[in-house]
Amino acid sequence: MIKVAIMYDFDLTLSPKNMQEYSLLPTLDIEPKLFWQEVEDYSIKVNMDSILAYMYLLMQKAKEKNVPLTRKFFNSLGKDIVYYPGVEEFFERINKFAIEHDILLQHYIISSGTKEIIDGCSIKDKFVKIYACEYHYDENGQADFPAVAINYTGKTQFLFRINKNSLDVFDNSTINSFSTTRDVPFEQMIYIGDGFTDVPCMRLVKSNGGHSIAIYDKGKETYKKLVEDGRVNYVAVADYRENSEIDNIIKLILKNIATKQKLNKYSK
Repeated sequence: MIKVAIMYDFDLTLSPKNMQEYSLLPTLDIEPKLFWQEVEDYSIKVNMDSILAYMYLLMQKAKEKNVPLTRKFFNSLGKDIVYYPGVEEFFERINKFAIEHDILLQHYIISSGTKEIIDGCSIKDKFVKIYACEYHYDENGQADFPAVAINYTGKTQFLFRINKNSLDVFDNSTINSFSTTRDVPFEQMIYIGDGFTDVPCMRLVKSNGGHSIAIYDKGKETYKKLVEDGRVNYVAVADYRENSEIDNIIKLILKNIATKQKLNKYSK
């Protein structure tokens, strides 16, 4: 079977809001807009990466409110995540379509959100691997340091991990080794993101023969500029129901990949 990988951003791609805004920030009695502004201001003030800044400030805010940031607590927040229409039913349907075209479809998350929250959501078992920001926990089970921090350009390393089947974040030997074979060639990759923060990944996949799709909820004209600038292949509304734009685009891509594989047999 042909192996194809779909990589998804999470916030604003599968879900209408940042995952921390559903119940984490409300639990800490924090207004989301004020928090994200504080993250931006703090990162500038101390010259810190904005992703590390949000992870650090969450720890500080939780400490102030006496809320233990344990893995179990984070996991419990995943149940409150709301998805765009059709997301929960999408994976089984598109997997079945792929199999009908002799394709083994694999799904991955590459997010700057909080992995422990995603690990508690209803769709977590749909993914081969979830790459997202993750905390280290002390002897009492409380978050005390970032274990993984994924910023917008840092997301691209995980495309190469999937490409070379070097899926563990600590594996530096496989990902850096030379190889003429690839577990999932870039032309058999599909990257789905919500726009400008995903441009590095979308551009990398597109420039290597793969397919990138920008998801929008509002303001299609803004996202069409990404296509005009050659950064993405397609733009689709944030709706994953059957026969939606995203559903039809992915089906066409999968059929195209399957057709190319069949034609290749006649060129040898």
